[in-house]
Amino acid sequence: MSIEVSNESGIDVSEEELVSVARFVIRKMDVHPAAELSMVLLDTPAMADLHMRWMDLPGPTDVMSFPMDELEPGGRPDSPEPGPSMLGDIVLCPEFAATQAADAGHTLGQELALLTVHGVLHLLGYDHAEPDEEKEMFALQRELLEEWVAEQVEAYHQDRQNDKDRRLLDKSRYFDRPHPGDHPHPGDEVNFGDES
Repeated sequence: MSIEVSNESGIDVSEEELVSVARFVIRKMDVHPAAELSMVLLDTPAMADLHMRWMDLPGPTDVMSFPMDELEPGGRPDSPEPGPSMLGDIVLCPEFAATQAADAGHTLGQELALLTVHGVLHLLGYDHAEPDEEKEMFALQRELLEEWVAEQVEAYHQDRQNDKDRRLLDKSRYFDRPHPGDHPHPGDEVNFGDES
């Protein structure tokens, strides 16, 4: 899966986190593993221009999605295996998202993760123009975001445990080596290194 991020916003964000959440959603939604996605982060004036040109709406917005290929789930049983496709572009505006994050009481990173999930779902054909569509899309968005956060927390704890294990194993190497002045017990096999 190829996910490219181009940050033209002038705001430092975790591109690794954006790729992680996008990759997670794509995987959970059973999109072809070789699918490609482009993410662009813009400043407020550039996003306002894009918003006006494509949506005919004034001012900036938080996220816009531009699908590239038509995705057909399933398809005919006798058709060849579908190949990789370009999902499209997700355009985020971190400056606009920062205001939303402050209003919602969470971090910019959390807001951008939410908007990334939202953007990928739009690329996959989900919409929220009608009340039923909105209910479905936002429930799925919340579920995916919660699952991704749980996976991140689990990975963090696993990394911490691996570090503890590594430090413990590093320390335990000293217990296996005879120290000068140690006297072996009768019957112990003693190896003092390379005795050729």
